Amino acid sequence: MKKFWVKIIPYNKNLVTTALESGADAVLIPSGCTKKVKELGLIATIAGDGDLKLGGDVIEIVINSKEDEERAAKLNRDKFLIIQTGNWKVIPLENLVAQRRGLIALVKNVQEAKLALGILEKGVDGILMDTRDVNEIKRTSRIIKEGMEKLILCRAKIINIRQVGMGDRVCIDTCTNMKIGQGMLIGNTSSGMFLVHSESVENPYVASRPFRVNAGGVHAFTRIPDGKTKYLSDLKSGDGILIVDHKDNTQVGIVGRIKVEKRPMILIEGVPAESGSIEKHPISLVMQNAETIRLTKPGGKPISIVKLKPGDEVLGYEEER
Repeated sequence: MKKFWVKIIPYNKNLVTTALESGADAVLIPSGCTKKVKELGLIATIAGDGDLKLGGDVIEIVINSKEDEERAAKLNRDKFLIIQTGNWKVIPLENLVAQRRGLIALVKNVQEAKLALGILEKGVDGILMDTRDVNEIKRTSRIIKEGMEKLILCRAKIINIRQVGMGDRVCIDTCTNMKIGQGMLIGNTSSGMFLVHSESVENPYVASRPFRVNAGGVHAFTRIPDGKTKYLSDLKSGDGILIVDHKDNTQVGIVGRIKVEKRPMILIEGVPAESGSIEKHPISLVMQNAETIRLTKPGGKPISIVKLKPGDEVLGYEEER
């Protein structure tokens, strides 16, 4: 997940509070102010006497020339580098992003933040926001925390559905109330996944749980931030999880708890509708066999898995090969 730091020099209590409320990961403050920050909330401090030592764990560098850029590229790769570019030039950042990690771009507004996060598609590793405007801090936080990752979903044609017996299935309860059209990408393999819909659908028999995705068997994979995947069985409270909607948008959710229970399971198999075969491009998932569990149709409408039939199209994700 991208880092979000806020520069608060000179010290300002209101800006620290805004950084805390916006979910910032750290604040860059003058030496001697760490105690004041800790009295307001739990957040990392960057200073000469902070949790991250300025000049030690974190190095600031201004890029005004090619020589500055080359010097930055050679600095200790275990350190975070706060990069400030003269007149906010993109090229030096592009060159550094291609060579090393741990880059934190100093920016003045949300537009600069968007630009830095999108450089060479993968972007810098984090943002240091230098502003006295609380609204800029809040807007930038939303961009970083809700995610700029864009996934291109595909139409998946269902080709097979069958009961497979009892198994351990995982429910992912998040700290986010999801909406219709939102869920998580889950699959038997990391290369092919279905968009499993959240339990945000009203039901006369069971209360909705919009924060939950009844995901699948413990063996299955899901997408997490920064283009990575994880076994459902490895998820734990506090982990970041990728929430995806039917329009390819993503945001980062936080796992509140994982619930594993033994349930009757069903295997659903499909292929990308426009190409592929089950041998070359499988998309499959073993999940609980229950009417309240849904996949997502193109357009965002949820469809219960008990109503699925071969030939139906749902949304999925196929990793580039």
